[in-house]
Amino acid sequence: MIAIAKETIEQQANRLLEKSIIYYNNQPVGAVAASDSEREALNYDQCFIRDFIPAALVFLIQGKTDIVYNFLIETVGLQKQKRRVDCYEPATGLMPASFKVESQANGQYLHADFGDKAIGRVTPIDSCLWWIILLRAYVKATKDETLAHQSSFQEAISFILEICLGPQFEMTPTLLVPDGACMIDRPLGLSGHPLEIQALFYFALRAARELLTKDAAGQVLVKEINNRLGSLLFHLRGYYWLDLKQLNEIHRYESEQFGESVVNKFNIYPDSIPYWLTEWMPDRGGYLAGNLGPGKMDFRFFSLGNLVAIMGSLTTEQQSQDILTLIEQRWSDLVSKMPMKICYPAIEGLTWRIITGCDPKNTPWSYHNGGSWPVMLWMMMAACQKMGREDLADRAMAIAEIRLMSDDWPEYYDGKNGRLIGKSSRKFQTWTVAGWLLAKLLRENPDCLNYVCLEEDTEAIACMI
Repeated sequence: MIAIAKETIEQQANRLLEKSIIYYNNQPVGAVAASDSEREALNYDQCFIRDFIPAALVFLIQGKTDIVYNFLIETVGLQKQKRRVDCYEPATGLMPASFKVESQANGQYLHADFGDKAIGRVTPIDSCLWWIILLRAYVKATKDETLAHQSSFQEAISFILEICLGPQFEMTPTLLVPDGACMIDRPLGLSGHPLEIQALFYFALRAARELLTKDAAGQVLVKEINNRLGSLLFHLRGYYWLDLKQLNEIHRYESEQFGESVVNKFNIYPDSIPYWLTEWMPDRGGYLAGNLGPGKMDFRFFSLGNLVAIMGSLTTEQQSQDILTLIEQRWSDLVSKMPMKICYPAIEGLTWRIITGCDPKNTPWSYHNGGSWPVMLWMMMAACQKMGREDLADRAMAIAEIRLMSDDWPEYYDGKNGRLIGKSSRKFQTWTVAGWLLAKLLRENPDCLNYVCLEEDTEAIACMI
């Protein structure tokens, strides 16, 4: 009897990723969000821009650039589609949250969702930011600027910048967005200036500056970007940063101050410091707060925003090291049995009822409310490699590899330790598969790190106020 060799985790990951590919007019254009036949598809049979990012990066490293090329081409076309939401026509620069291949009598067409069909009607602000970041990665991988320099792509970048850099009722350089505008796409108290959007905004601005042509129109946009970057960098590095020293300063803040030179510029009340943080903040290490606005600081730790901040050099070198040190110091809370917590801690009790509207999916320590998301592995690997802390990423990978394949690659895990497969989690989630595979490929191909990382921006430093 011939023994059938079992698949390795890498072989299965590659097979599942290949199986997830969506074809449009016989050309690969993306990947479905999940291939779980046991649960209702809902919109998991669509290609989400944010979900496709790790898969696209895997394809780029593997030399399968055609699918990424097609994805970028088709999404540019979708960006310019006319659409109306409740009799209101949103700005042209908005990228869809997702799209699906549909068939009709005279052929196929792409049907996009700009939030008008999404649960809760959330607006996908992060889609256009991730799109620019992916376009830069494509240029880095192919060493070909031809696609990015096409007029349709320059126009697409211009439309996105018009939304992000346009006039607003704001006095800060950060991007004001509603709740649910990013990966955390359900109510979780993120309205205002959530870190995830700010980190992606900073990275996307720098990527756009690289991609814009050197003609007159391009240089006008570059000037606008440079005007914003210095202020944004100063604001986020200074006002969002939390460590034990800063916590002590906030603890002794005077409030209700007036004038330009006050220390407590956002009127943060010391009593708003949560008790858990006074015990949880380690002696060494720190992180960027989850949100900041008038009288409001969200002290929760958000993984994606902090890791992307390291990747994009939004944080200083010391701050980047301190974030990784905090993850190491609080490993049992942030990584534990499955890398890694999307945010910490979960909101519970009456706070959960008020902020989430009693969301049955975002119960404490589940889904976006303190759940564990293995897709974070690739961002952790990139951040750790960039800062020379590969040991931390290797440790996280070793934990994930024990369970991911046997658990059928779930979307997320529940519980304070991440020991339970998410109660509503889809299995064979494409970005879980791609996230692990991308982390492995980045570890084996450190030269590809520049696809997803940026060095310190000397131009923005010079412009800091």
